Amino acid sequence: MKIKGQIQVKQRLLILSGMLTVINIYCATAQPSGGPYGPLHKTYSVPEDAGRVFYVSPEGKEENSGSVPEQPAKLEMVVSKAETGDVIILRGGVYRTGDLLFNQGITLQPYRDEKPVLKGTYIADEWQKAGRNIWVTSWDRLFPGGPEDWWRREWEERFTPLHRFNDDMVFVDGRFLQSAGDTSSLDTNTFFVDYRNKLVFIGTDPADRLVEITAFNVAVHRIYGELNGNPSDSIGPVIRGITFTQYADTAILIEGTYPEGLTDEALYGNDVRGTLLENCEISWCSRIGAYLMGDSLTIRNCRVSNTSTEGIYLVGVSDALLEKNIISMNNIEFLTGYFPAGVKIFNQCYRITCRDNLVTDLPNSNGIWYDVGNVDGVFINNRVENVGSSQSGRYSVYKYMSGFFFEISKGAICAGNVFLNCDNGSFVLNSSDVELYQNTYINSKVVFGRTDRVAAGDHFGWHASTGPGLDERDGHKFVNNLVVRNDSMDHPLLEVWQLPGLCDTLTTLQMSRLDYNVYVRQWDSGNNPLIQWSTVKMDSCNYFFSNPAELHDLNPQFGANSWFLNDYRKPVFLDAEHNNFRIDPDFPAISAGISLPDELIGILPDTEEGETYIGAYPQGSE
Repeated sequence: MKIKGQIQVKQRLLILSGMLTVINIYCATAQPSGGPYGPLHKTYSVPEDAGRVFYVSPEGKEENSGSVPEQPAKLEMVVSKAETGDVIILRGGVYRTGDLLFNQGITLQPYRDEKPVLKGTYIADEWQKAGRNIWVTSWDRLFPGGPEDWWRREWEERFTPLHRFNDDMVFVDGRFLQSAGDTSSLDTNTFFVDYRNKLVFIGTDPADRLVEITAFNVAVHRIYGELNGNPSDSIGPVIRGITFTQYADTAILIEGTYPEGLTDEALYGNDVRGTLLENCEISWCSRIGAYLMGDSLTIRNCRVSNTSTEGIYLVGVSDALLEKNIISMNNIEFLTGYFPAGVKIFNQCYRITCRDNLVTDLPNSNGIWYDVGNVDGVFINNRVENVGSSQSGRYSVYKYMSGFFFEISKGAICAGNVFLNCDNGSFVLNSSDVELYQNTYINSKVVFGRTDRVAAGDHFGWHASTGPGLDERDGHKFVNNLVVRNDSMDHPLLEVWQLPGLCDTLTTLQMSRLDYNVYVRQWDSGNNPLIQWSTVKMDSCNYFFSNPAELHDLNPQFGANSWFLNDYRKPVFLDAEHNNFRIDPDFPAISAGISLPDELIGILPDTEEGETYIGAYPQGSE
């Protein structure tokens, strides 16, 4: 099976909460917190409100009821009969299992501080020599696949061979191998599958090595229909403290109604509610780490890494919180034409909050992407770094990867974030009413754009109909941000662009407010453009400004109170070498900001009414 506004602040505050976490970048109480992020080491006790309690282990026996830890049952048996409120407690060890179906609100968690690992592979230990530096084994649990029907084969196959869309994975001593197209292409880093004859070839001598090959498609799969004679209870699972790795498609799959076309929010998201993923680790999935539908879900203190198309994929979800997670290393197969993202929030999601996450090391992938029909997103206090490579793509719109990407959607607050070494720190495309306040961008562009894309005749059909209309893609604000470039890249730090044809047809500017920002180049940029500006038809459609004053001369409502420091060689931050991006007290523009609007007071920690500052950190924050 293939898996593939203005802000309502009071609603946000109901779901914004804080926790401690594991990887410490720097100590802080302001935004971003600096961690620690990711799974916490915890000792779990049985929940007080548990129904039946089942103990399972990798060596559990069919005949055991699992009622006591000393006589654990089999995980597969217990999941098949668990009902709402039941708690499944996993003893430590490796469970080579998957495709576990359920439709009830159950809990899965470790036994005390033990470490259960669910693996989607079997060990391959029967190999034969098949040529020079080639070994072969018979394998009947294969997962052939292909690209989605929208993939542009005529453009992309030269970059992404079709075998990359098969879902089989091979690991040698835990090391991931890439797929190859035939045995002649094998080396120590690749494998080849002969699907007709059900054979797997590798170019590494398997003697005295642990070779693992995928045997399961999904780890746990919560369906929303009837199962084993029981109707779904519409309650999402609680999954804590478990590692999921090496699955052919997806580790955790929570199903629900998929909105096809513009759909009333009330008609989807209710099939399953309240899913909680906490302190979990998800890695090495051939497609998606966690594919999640259903409202009111929470993902907290998880690490999701080494996935292919998406790390976390939310579809048709309302009122969700992603907090204190680590998201890294997506698109490990280097797929092109597939629009990857560490987190993709897709297809009519409402009020999704991403708060204080670490999004890092995504050279071939976007970071967190609110894509198609999102409404009232909140992206605050995140640390986003090393997204893209400045050579990520080949498309006019999708040329670079973006840390925060908001596309074909309505209403978002992006505030208090640090973007470090990203192609685009933030990219707002074909959207409306996006407010960017108090962000720090270091070697990371800021981009607002609009194209003539509409649903009629579009390659993706109805997608564009879920966002603002062609003449509604405006209302953006960019205020109190600090944009610093300390390398020699000469492209603009701020790009506000549109397709040239739109300059003759659209009469409203994209930006409703653009001021009180500080731009810094720590080298002499000469007359290189600082700002790219596409406007309604005047003398030209596209302008390039070397400082904010030139923007202000053309559009007096913008840029009067912004700063540009060119060839500024003094410190901007307290200790950038050690990732402390609070502003140096001697920085001349340290108080260049304006007080925040009321709707942001309370969302950003340590920000007081009337306080003025630029960038992510208030003055004097620790």
